[in-house]
Parts: sequence; C-alpha cells; structure tokens
Amino acid sequence: MRTWLSLGLCLVLAIVMAACAGHDWAMPAELWRAVTDDASMRGRLLIDWRLPRVLAAALVGALLGLGGAVFQGVFRNPLAEPYLLGSAGGAALGATVALLVPLALPQSLLLPMLAFAGAWGATMLVIGISRVAGAVDAAGLLLAGVAVAAILGALRSFLMLALSDETVSLQIVLSWVLGGIQTPTWAGLAMLAAIAAACLGIVLLLARQLDVLGLGETMAASFGLDVRRFVALAVLAGSVVVAAAVAFGGLVAFVGLAAPHIARWLVGPMHRPLLPASALVGAIVVTLADAVARSALPPAEIPLGLVTAVAGGPFFILLLARRLRT
Repeated sequence: MRTWLSLGLCLVLAIVMAACAGHDWAMPAELWRAVTDDASMRGRLLIDWRLPRVLAAALVGALLGLGGAVFQGVFRNPLAEPYLLGSAGGAALGATVALLVPLALPQSLLLPMLAFAGAWGATMLVIGISRVAGAVDAAGLLLAGVAVAAILGALRSFLMLALSDETVSLQIVLSWVLGGIQTPTWAGLAMLAAIAAACLGIVLLLARQLDVLGLGETMAASFGLDVRRFVALAVLAGSVVVAAAVAFGGLVAFVGLAAPHIARWLVGPMHRPLLPASALVGAIVVTLADAVARSALPPAEIPLGLVTAVAGGPFFILLLARRLRT
C-alpha cells in the first residue's frame, strides 16, 4: 500500500510541477487559482493550454509503460521495448502521409488517426507474415518485426524525398518522429483517458497468462496455455496500447523499456501489480520529461524523444551490463 501511495503522490507532484513549468513559470498558488475561479487571460491559458498537455503527457507515458510491460512479459526479455514489432515504423509512415499528403480531413484529426492505423497495421502485417511462415512464436515475431520495420523505414524516407518541396517542410515530420505531446482539447483528453483506461483493463485480463508464460513455453503448455495463440493475442493487445501512445505522442524513446524495470523493482515481477505500476511510472517519467522539453530552452521546445533518449540511454546501458554479468 505504501508503494502505491508513493507512486500516486509522485504522479500528482509531477503533474503540478509540469503544469507550473514552461516559458513563463507559474507558481502553485497561481495554478490553484486558475483551476478554481481565475478568469484572467493567464488563468485561461493555464487551464485550456498547459494543463491538458500535462495530463496528455501523463496518459501517453502510462500507455508506453503499459505497452513495455506487456512486450517484456510476452517475449520474456527485460530488454524488450514497445516498438519491437514495427509499430514505430508504421506510425511514422502514417504520420508522414498525414503531414505531407494533402487530404480532405483536418490535420489535427488525420495525424493521430493515420499514426494509429500505421502502428496497428504494421503489427498486423508482422503477425500475418509470421503465420504464413509458420513461426507464430516470440522469435518468429521478432524476426518479422525487424524486416517490416526496415521496409517501413525505407518507405517513409522515400515519401519524405518524393513529396518534399519548397512549400513543405520536413522539419514537421522530423519533429513528430522525435516525439512530442500534442496539446489536446478537453474532449480529446477525455477520449485519450478513456482509451488508456480501456487498454489497462484489457491487459489486466492477460496478467495471469503472462505470469504462466514467464515459466517458459513448455511449462506454460503443461498448465494448459495455448502458447502460440496467447502470444499472438497479447502482441495484438500490446500493439493497441502502443499505437494509442504514438498517435498522441509520437515516438518517445526508452520509456517503455525503463518504466517496467522501475516498477518491477517496486512491486515485484507478478503482472497484476506490475502492469498498473508500469503505467504509473511511465506517466511520471513522461510528465517530467515533457516539462523539461518545454522549459529547458525557452522559447524553443526540445523534442520529447530527445529528452527521454538522453536520460534513457545510460539506463539502457546499465541494464545491458547487468544482464551480461548474470
């Protein structure tokens, strides 16, 4: 109970700190007045602009932590991360089409839709290739994911070269690929919160089977688990989580890798507590990283993925060194 209270308190403090951070810093008392009854222009900006972005960052981080925990459980590998199966390449391709190809829908709606469709479609393609090859297991999915990610990356580069001209800036595409939280409306934030809650509910249904799978495929089969079917189902569920995260936040590096490890240190390896703990840790990390991205070099904004990569790179190296020593 103490661990959950500590995680909840850390998340609240991270949200308050991030809501105060920015080009013009706000005091907590000023933020409280804006939430309660302040109708001034600055109060409206805090409520209608800064606070929705902070809460969106927390939800994107929760989705990334959740997706990372699922993929690490499915592949039984603590170095697994949410973008293993080509979802990053698919999302980047969808975002490139949304940003460079003139379509009828508004870009604010088109970008998350095509990014989600690209991430989901890439995972479905990986699973389809694995089924055709008769290798619907962890190793087969990983190999197919590497191949699909390379193909999608090449397609994205081709589109960027073919569709760019003096009227289209590739910096927009690159900034999305490097990660960044899109400031939603309150209605959009409510939709993201509903998606995150649904994703948490779905993956919690897989918690017991993930624990059984962690014993090894042979032992899991002896407990009555259809390993191939469950792996495909869990990968699909995790991919929905990751697709939702990249649709609203771009490609944010290392959060899905680091958050489950931190949560595992706090609550242990069992997936029923691990999954929500990973979501909480991911929410804290992305909320603080987004605050740094917005306030470190005002008035410019650092891409969120660069902040998490700078912080997560050393963490990944430490994990790798620890794994190689064992």
